[in-house]
Amino acid sequence: LPLLLLSGCAEKEASRECFAMDTVMQLRAYGPQAAAVLDAAEQEIYRLEGLLSCQDPEAELARCNTGSETVSEETAALIQTALDLSAATGGAYDPTLYPLTLAWGFSGGQYRVPDEAELSALRTQTGAEHVQVDGCRVRLDAGTQLDLGGIAKGYASQQVADILRAHGVTSAVVSLGGNVYVCGGKPDGTPWNVGIQDPAGSGYAAMVSLTDRFAVTSGGYQRYFEAEDGTVYRHILDPRTGRPADSDLLSVTIISDDGTAADAYSTALYVMGEQEAVSFWRAHGGFELILITADGRLLYTPGLSDAITKPEDCAYDFQLLTAQPAA
Repeated sequence: LPLLLLSGCAEKEASRECFAMDTVMQLRAYGPQAAAVLDAAEQEIYRLEGLLSCQDPEAELARCNTGSETVSEETAALIQTALDLSAATGGAYDPTLYPLTLAWGFSGGQYRVPDEAELSALRTQTGAEHVQVDGCRVRLDAGTQLDLGGIAKGYASQQVADILRAHGVTSAVVSLGGNVYVCGGKPDGTPWNVGIQDPAGSGYAAMVSLTDRFAVTSGGYQRYFEAEDGTVYRHILDPRTGRPADSDLLSVTIISDDGTAADAYSTALYVMGEQEAVSFWRAHGGFELILITADGRLLYTPGLSDAITKPEDCAYDFQLLTAQPAA
């Protein structure tokens, strides 16, 4: 009997850690089928990596980058979603930046600073207008290459969420790098507490209580390199210049029911900077927003008023955004 009781208790909680899509991923679920469900979720993550990798020559996306290619309905639909999100953000999210991320070394790890002539040439090959999706046929203009890294983890988190819900899981938390999904609440019924990392130091800048939501954070602090002259170059590129975004934001967190869109928006709004990001939220809505600015403010939308908490040792000045600009 004691062995059976221990077995039953162990089955109620399960966790997994894996490395995929160039990031460490952690999954935790509760319930009698938790272990089996997380096995299925982990396999789904690996399956998606096999479709959407730029570097695996056998992946569908990598094959697209060699020319016109027929892909699965799923890959074609996700490419079309990427193009739609690019249009919605005025090109601030751009799924065709792979040649530029290669040139800077953010893909491949060979860091360097391209000269302006090289960047100008590469920018002629980027932009959603260079991609055509016709059913399952994807055609790219010469030199154009796709990179869905800006939405792949968000899409994966959505697929994992579907698996959890399909198996009746009501308590789980999934962290795919900067992409977090909380399923239901904690086993005791209370909301999950999601920490928003302090982009300028250690610890958390804020805590947010959430249930059944996606929370995606992007920031230049996550990946960067320092050139010989001491200049720091951060990995989020501005499609308009081909250079690391010169943003007055340290990080952007999107909280939404749509993990894929949240992933794209977090990158796009970081590129936009504070004023344009706030204007985008006011114009479009449909998601909650946390902006951490370079001058020490933390801006949050009204939908988070009862959910956000300021840690005791946090130095940021918390400010509530309004739906309309101040008069």
